[in-house]
Amino acid sequence: MPRFRYVVCDVFTDTPLEGNQLAVFTDAREIPEDDLQRLAREMNFSETTFVYPPETDGHVRMRIFTPAAELPFAGHPTLGTAFVLAGPLQLVEIRIETSRGTVPVLLEREGARISFGWMEQPLPSIAPFERADELQQALGVRSALPVELYDNGVAHVYVALGSRAEVAALNPDLQRLAAVGPVGISCFAGDGKAWKTRMFGPGLGVAEDPATGSAAGPLAYHLARYGQIAFGDQIEIEQGAEIFRPSRLYARVRGTNDSVESIEVGGSAVIVARGEFRL
Repeated sequence: MPRFRYVVCDVFTDTPLEGNQLAVFTDAREIPEDDLQRLAREMNFSETTFVYPPETDGHVRMRIFTPAAELPFAGHPTLGTAFVLAGPLQLVEIRIETSRGTVPVLLEREGARISFGWMEQPLPSIAPFERADELQQALGVRSALPVELYDNGVAHVYVALGSRAEVAALNPDLQRLAAVGPVGISCFAGDGKAWKTRMFGPGLGVAEDPATGSAAGPLAYHLARYGQIAFGDQIEIEQGAEIFRPSRLYARVRGTNDSVESIEVGGSAVIVARGEFRL
């Protein structure tokens, strides 16, 4: 009977049972293609990753599935998979091949333990969001900044609110949000280098995400483009408290409006479980 081993980690936290849950199938070579989506649905985390031998310039190749679909890139799966794999390999940098290119993850250690990681994300495309009015009606808010769509492998729309309390108080119509399309809807507020976000993704199969790494980098870019922070500033993002999974993410964008050099997102992760499927 085939046995497929997995590791569960909580990402963008150093506290077990907080952050964003991730299942990592550390050797997916023998898992039938038709079972990948079924296993992700069975785990029912916002994402599950499947690890394969590298094909180009990485240490490994990774595929990412939500309960509903495969994604070309996502943030917390990349960081969490890096923590799971780089520990036993004793790496200080791990390069993970994704459908949006190879993502390097630089790791910081305290002795043998990995304490923090920085991933360099794919640069996003940017466009006005054509259904902005419909989206704001479903949220019951008006954005203080232009409502724009950033796509780095996952499409995210950004809605600026007036205060952290307004973000916390959001109670959107998820059915109407799902009709807006397969996008993540990131609502944010803050000032200086401290920001609060909530990400709703019913069109992606996730009602609300506790920590969204793929949205954190474009958020820093969005803030820099509109003068809320300076290029090069490192911001701290709080997310997930409203669904009892408090998370902390860090992001920075280097360059200028005309020429972005890099977008990086960082955080911690902690392994909480190991198991296997027998199919």
